Amino acid sequence: MKFVGIVVVIWLVIGTLAGLQRHYYGGDVTCAKAGTVAATIAAGPLNYVGANPRVHCSVPQPSR
Repeated sequence: MKFVGIVVVIWLVIGTLAGLQRHYYGGDVTCAKAGTVAATIAAGPLNYVGANPRVHCSVPQPSR
């Protein structure tokens, strides 16, 4: 069980580093940006073998 925990932590750290290299942690936070950051962290080492997760979302505009 400890081995699985260590692998998960290393996986998430690598994903966080990928987000840092892509400059995802600065600027305004939007729905799409938050989703892209989460997907990048979850993808972990896959970012370095060609995965480039992007999330597109739209928030409904308020009625007038």
